[in-house]
Amino acid sequence: MPRAHRRRPEPADDSFDRLLNGWKRGETRRGVEWTVQPVSAAKAQKTYTCPGCSRDVVPGTAHVVVWRADGVLGDAADLAARRHWHTACWRIG
Repeated sequence: MPRAHRRRPEPADDSFDRLLNGWKRGETRRGVEWTVQPVSAAKAQKTYTCPGCSRDVVPGTAHVVVWRADGVLGDAADLAARRHWHTACWRIG
């Protein structure tokens, strides 16, 4: 009796993880280009100080990470200068 052909499992699609973690997006504020990346509550592991309100963004709090997209010092410097904001503080800031 011939063997049934079995399909090999396809590699896991990471689009669901990307949806949960959020997508990077570009925003312009006061003539400056920013890269904004949402961080889900599940991925928020450390405490940061929000530059908008100077209060802590505690672990387990969904928030956004923001850095300049058009800095003159290059991508590495912009990424090193990224800041974690409360989502509401970034919206009103």
